[in-house]
Amino acid sequence: MLKGAGMCHFIYHIWCLRMSSSSSNCVEILDAPSASSPSSNYRYSVGTIRTRLLHHLSNGRVMCVASCSRCVGVSLVPLALLCILANSLLFFPWLEGRYLLEGHVTREATYGTGLWASGFLVLVGARRFIIGSSKTGCCGFRTEMLFQVGSSCVALTAAALCCLVSASALVNGPLCLHNSTQGQAWVAPFRRTSSQDPVYLYDPALWASACEEPRSAVLWHVVLFTVLAASSGLQALLCAAHTLNSMCGIVFGRGFRRNKVSPVSV
Repeated sequence: MLKGAGMCHFIYHIWCLRMSSSSSNCVEILDAPSASSPSSNYRYSVGTIRTRLLHHLSNGRVMCVASCSRCVGVSLVPLALLCILANSLLFFPWLEGRYLLEGHVTREATYGTGLWASGFLVLVGARRFIIGSSKTGCCGFRTEMLFQVGSSCVALTAAALCCLVSASALVNGPLCLHNSTQGQAWVAPFRRTSSQDPVYLYDPALWASACEEPRSAVLWHVVLFTVLAASSGLQALLCAAHTLNSMCGIVFGRGFRRNKVSPVSV
């Protein structure tokens, strides 16, 4: 079992191999304390390890804030494109355009939150996150992070709005041609009028018989709005995390480990 400086020696080399491209980049440190003077060797070994670690950290090998900003921006792009695709398909049930021309499209789909909110606005924010992560200079980077806080809040609001609208659409159900006792009419047959009404999502057996047109309207509605709700919800989480990350960038700069530190003697 590794003890004392031996454990520190082991931890340092694991970290060094992780951060370096080859083992030759790692600097050797003292061995574990000898039996003759365990106390002095232990203190010197720990001090040496601390010096080496602080030397690596002061070189800024890890760019926390800038890397996270770019990662969030890249992650938001496919989610935004997925929202745009899902909302576009909701306009054309089973790729038939006549329902849109006749005004027989679910109300929440016509809001287009997947297009302009989780789509366009989030894409604009993602572009800013990616480009701004390469900003250099102390004041320049912090100014960029300040702007990114605003962009993150806008994208967060847009994604949250799309998520709420999609969740509402899932609860209310699709607009379709329903054969009721008064005859056929374009209504939302699963819309709840009271809290005691059952939720159609838990009873898929009702889906096939509820709508005459479009065919499989409930399945189309549920799948696409679920995709919208999940994608926009994930966007909102990423934007919230990036808001905190940008605030850290304002305070600490490009990365926590970029700041120069001085080793403390022990």
